[in-house]
Amino acid sequence: MIRVVLPYHLRNLAKVGREVQLDIEGEITIADVLDTLEAEYPVLRGTVRDHMTKERRALLRFFMLQEDYSNEPYETPLPDEIVSGKEPFRVVGAMAGG
Repeated sequence: MIRVVLPYHLRNLAKVGREVQLDIEGEITIADVLDTLEAEYPVLRGTVRDHMTKERRALLRFFMLQEDYSNEPYETPLPDEIVSGKEPFRVVGAMAGG
């Protein structure tokens, strides 16, 4: 079970709580998480990744174990702590301020 924490605007759009749980088997990659998230919550298609290119939207970042994985290849396997559900995969929206 993978725990995914979503930013407020995506939670609102998908009508879910702060965190969703995804059941994914085998060696799990970033692409697996994103594909499953979009399959289970079709309203999120195109919000995290571009419909055509599948590239991450510029104003979203991916964090695991307090490290930024946003620019890692989608084939990157998830750390054991994420796969076990001990720690969440975080989708973080851009923050602005001054």
